[in-house]
Amino acid sequence: MALLIKRFSSLTPILRCNVNNWSQKCINNSVNIRALHTTDTRCESEGWLSKLLMVRKIDPGRESHSRLLSDTEIVYEMHTHNVKPSSSDTYLNLYEKWTKELQTKNSNAELVGSWSVDIGDQDQFIHVWRYKGWRLASEVENYIKNDSDLTKLSKDLLPHLRSRQNQFMLSFSFWGHPEAQVNNSMYEMRSYVLKPGTMIEWGNNWARGVTYRKNDAVAGFFSQIGQLYVVHHIWKYENLFARKETRESAWRKPGWDECVAYTVPLIVEMRSRWMSPNQFSPIR
Repeated sequence: MALLIKRFSSLTPILRCNVNNWSQKCINNSVNIRALHTTDTRCESEGWLSKLLMVRKIDPGRESHSRLLSDTEIVYEMHTHNVKPSSSDTYLNLYEKWTKELQTKNSNAELVGSWSVDIGDQDQFIHVWRYKGWRLASEVENYIKNDSDLTKLSKDLLPHLRSRQNQFMLSFSFWGHPEAQVNNSMYEMRSYVLKPGTMIEWGNNWARGVTYRKNDAVAGFFSQIGQLYVVHHIWKYENLFARKETRESAWRKPGWDECVAYTVPLIVEMRSRWMSPNQFSPIR
């Protein structure tokens, strides 16, 4: 036993030396190691994490994501108004007046659609506006602030609101632009908050996915100002039963399951609103 301890003691300086040398090399090369780690990870075409999450690696190129995902200068704005339950009718009448006043005075503002939420965020109203470019969107915003009639109507709306927010968006090029239509339908808006940096993957997969349900697709937007990395898909259905049948039918089409499998891991948060069109909505 004493002999074993003696031999181990004689090796201790050597072990310490090797450990110290190894530690010093790690310190000297720490920057290179970190850099190589990033490069090596990107060079792997199919890493274990990618396979686990089923997220495709897509080269976003050198253009902005907005340019890659949308092919026009048309800008959309979504108004989301949360209304006091006792004020819904009064609010809706006032907003319709505000809408007519704005469109009568300024032809650069176009109401695309207006809905009341029936299932989801109740006592909530969604309004989508369209402008032909950022310059005109800015001009309309300034016009609303400076027109006395619109300012008065806006103030009349305030006592009936619990909260409000707006969001500027672009339309996905593969989805097309929503047009006025009378379907006597109900509408579902599915909203997704995505992981930052994943909008290209989303667009790539949904460019194929929407083809499986083109007849029901109304609009597809992604945010530019307001909460970022938000996507809104709007679908039309005759009723809740038709919604069930349509969604189940999609799963029987080859390729739909792949679209879902590749996009679900990109989502941080999602919600659905079941909506009825307001009487002054161009889409109803």
